[in-house]
Amino acid sequence: MRADSKVTVVVVTRDRLRTLQRSLPRHRGPVILVDNGSTDGTAGFVRRHHPHVQVVENGRNLGAPARNLGVRLARTPYVAFADDDSWWAPGALERAAWLFDAHPRLAVLGARVLVGPEERLDPVSEEMRRSPLGVAADLPGPSVLGFLACGAVVRGDAFLEAGGFDDVVFFFGEEERLALDLAARGWGLAYADDVVAHHHPSPPRDPAARQALAVRNALLTAVLRRPWPVVARRSLDALRQGRAGRRGLLDALPRLRRALARREALPPEVERARKALDRYNL
Repeated sequence: MRADSKVTVVVVTRDRLRTLQRSLPRHRGPVILVDNGSTDGTAGFVRRHHPHVQVVENGRNLGAPARNLGVRLARTPYVAFADDDSWWAPGALERAAWLFDAHPRLAVLGARVLVGPEERLDPVSEEMRRSPLGVAADLPGPSVLGFLACGAVVRGDAFLEAGGFDDVVFFFGEEERLALDLAARGWGLAYADDVVAHHHPSPPRDPAARQALAVRNALLTAVLRRPWPVVARRSLDALRQGRAGRRGLLDALPRLRRALARREALPPEVERARKALDRYNL
């Protein structure tokens, strides 16, 4: 199998047809578009103008778990995620496939994400590049315990084995729990500076709501996998963030029961690595 046919691009969208019109033609190889209940004619437009793209209509917004559907449908061993405002640089996915073939423990490859027309390095990519976890002998770059979904390539069977993205967190910050669960199963996650994705996001329409969502999901992820002192610390940090932090805490309450039902302790070595990252990011 050629490297350029080993990776399927899975794009998730919802009511962003105009943005999708700019990004979709840039994708190469097999492409699966998962539509999260759009009402702007996205599915029909893509079927007419991009007949090579496989379109999946959910009929409702499934959040980040919509990507799981794309991974299940992919007929390639590796899957690259993209948002409707992102795409992969020429040659990036061929390079990613080569790295996966050469490193059988690798489950997630975090890319160098360049933001906007000025191609600024995304802060998360900078954090991954400078990860204090070192470089394992059987991985192609710095070990990480997080990633940006729109700049990540995954090994499909490992992704599904770890449950994919979950409906407790739902959307925004959904990567952390999955990263922890992959590491708990012995899989490796690494950053590769020579695998490049482009991201042209629109400015957030409601920054306070976005901050509240980040607080909610960070707390829920801690409840799902981290020790109780970490949960308490994240709760206190949220209270210090003012109105948006308090809103995030309140928004977490309706999902708390499901998070508690799915709570699992991480293996000690994974928790130690996560704590090392916590200290590094203070």
